[in-house]
Amino acid sequence: MVTSPENHASLPSGESAELLQALAEQRELLLITVRGLTDAEAARRTTVSELTLGGIVKHLGRGERVWAQIMAKGDGEVPEGMLDLGQYRMADGDTLAGLLEEYAAGTRAIEAAVAAAPGLDRTVPLPRTPWSPPETVYWSARRILLHLIRETAQHAGHADIVREALDGANTTAQR
Repeated sequence: MVTSPENHASLPSGESAELLQALAEQRELLLITVRGLTDAEAARRTTVSELTLGGIVKHLGRGERVWAQIMAKGDGEVPEGMLDLGQYRMADGDTLAGLLEEYAAGTRAIEAAVAAAPGLDRTVPLPRTPWSPPETVYWSARRILLHLIRETAQHAGHADIVREALDGANTTAQR
């Protein structure tokens, strides 16, 4: 999922490029955990958690698209699907290949939002959610990217545990 060389000309440089590269590295770790899986394996729970590998990929793909909309629109509105709890599990009819395509689309959306942003200091209002504080919260594009890096790293760790419980494979051994 690392950005292809032909797309580098349109990507930002400096800090933006470094943050996008850090995010790409975390994505790659996640993608190692789902390599070679069937749809049934990607949908299987292997721990006491409800998490599945397919569900993690689906959630992160949705998250990247949602954060790209928040960053690009900057209107404080809740993006479609942001609060959908179905984003955490593979639904009937979902395929791992399809979820990976959606994740790649989310990746492209974030890269486009960062490329279009006037700078990482630009702030946008966060959408109101049931857990939001009463006042409007603003995040910079930088903070959004840092959040995505943390979120992806956290879920890549979850995915590694789920995969190891599934068939003994782990990211370190598969690198």
